[in-house]
Amino acid sequence: MSQSRTGFVQLLQEFSIPLLFGVVCAMLAANLAPEWYEHALHWQPFGGLFGGESAHPITFHFLVNDIFMVFFFGIAAKEITESCLPGGSLNPIQKAITPLFATLGGVVGPVVVFFLGLSLAFQMGFYQEGMDDFAGLGRGWGIPTATDIALAWLVARMVFGAGHPAVAFLLLLAVADDAIGLVIIAVFYGDVSTPAEPIYLLLVALGMLVAYGLRRADVSHWWVYVGLAGPLVWFGLHSAHLHPALALAMVVPFMPGPKLDTGLFVDADDVDLVGEEEAQKLHLHHSPLHLFEHQLKLIVDLGLFFFAFANAGVALADVGPLTWLVLGSLVVGKTVGIPLFGLVGRLFGLTLPDGMTVGDLIMAGFIAALGLTVALFVASEAYADPVLRGQAKMGALLSGLVGVVAVWIGRMLGFGQPKSS
Repeated sequence: MSQSRTGFVQLLQEFSIPLLFGVVCAMLAANLAPEWYEHALHWQPFGGLFGGESAHPITFHFLVNDIFMVFFFGIAAKEITESCLPGGSLNPIQKAITPLFATLGGVVGPVVVFFLGLSLAFQMGFYQEGMDDFAGLGRGWGIPTATDIALAWLVARMVFGAGHPAVAFLLLLAVADDAIGLVIIAVFYGDVSTPAEPIYLLLVALGMLVAYGLRRADVSHWWVYVGLAGPLVWFGLHSAHLHPALALAMVVPFMPGPKLDTGLFVDADDVDLVGEEEAQKLHLHHSPLHLFEHQLKLIVDLGLFFFAFANAGVALADVGPLTWLVLGSLVVGKTVGIPLFGLVGRLFGLTLPDGMTVGDLIMAGFIAALGLTVALFVASEAYADPVLRGQAKMGALLSGLVGVVAVWIGRMLGFGQPKSS
């Protein structure tokens, strides 16, 4: 691949262009050709997955949300796993305790705002007791807990500057936020039409046992973990009526990561620093955990176009009370919850990173309101009613404007210069 083509692809990845382009295409299709768009999402070229009356239709939407997103969440799990390894941002825990504590505020805050806002909507007459189901509407509480790692990182670099400690703080917060998000999706967003069947979780346990066995056998090819353990976990989750997109999140942590003490598996920079040929002489190799991301990330980043196209197609007429509830819960909940918990942490002796101020903490909380990708995913799973689903998705989509506002505020208030705390 030529250098210019490589630079173009890196530009697409860095600025999440496929995801954003997919959002634009989905919005255009849903509003200009809604019948064609619905047909595209629900087209069933292969019939049922398992056959018989219980067959799951293999639609475009199914292929994206239940198959492709397996790898998206797998890469998210890789980031979390790597952060927990020696030298990672979550190891030792003392290094990460402040952003982790702030992360709790980034989850609790939006949930509290969501339910307070929902109660207020009933009191103001937007919804009516007896006609509207509070518990059913409340299923959307998980939507505003999400933070889009890639977009938050991109906007943080634009606001604070690449070397500012707030960037690393926010990145760690977003990674931890997604870890909590994986748990929320697994526990609360299974198939609402059928009850969970825990017996099939034995398949999940078997898949994890296979992954552990591969680890113990020093298997150093990531695709073996994905190919052998992944399908067992996927079918276990699917049969248990839990979301199968989380399958690799339970396999990836077993992949061998960097072993800096032995030199067997090292970080990417260690190999790149000496070159591949010299690295082979020194018996240095990329770890399977790194190669899993390195060899799949381009596919996943480009594939986010299809995720956005399958999930972001919302008619402009779908704007409603739930739209503003989701957006408000993201913006208010994150902007208040993260700084509040960060400041409360000071009462327990926790400190912000050197060079990061309280103002930076508030801005980081605001940027964390970029829920887009994961928020869209949860919105798709939270509501069966297409009207409610559309309103919730619109709120998730509008959270993308947080990035534009954050950059504008950052320029106006002069963010980006390291300051003493």
